[in-house]
Amino acid sequence: MPERPHTTALVLEYDSEAAARTVERSLAQEVGEIDDDRSATTLSRSGTAVELAIEAADLVALRAAANTWLSLASVAERTAETVDF
Repeated sequence: MPERPHTTALVLEYDSEAAARTVERSLAQEVGEIDDDRSATTLSRSGTAVELAIEAADLVALRAAANTWLSLASVAERTAETVDF
């Protein structure tokens, strides 16, 4: 595994555990699928918070990964809103 010295954690807070669980399950399908040599992400949930921990080899990869995961989370949120948490 290549060295990934750059890290960030994205913590997404929701109004309910059901909402957080829905987003977590949506994002979980992508974990490992979009990782590459330059970045990797782990996902966890605690109550109403979903956390994405990103490790990257460089700042460009870190920014790209963060943007990708935030976009995916936004899609999951908008989709879940249509079925009402």
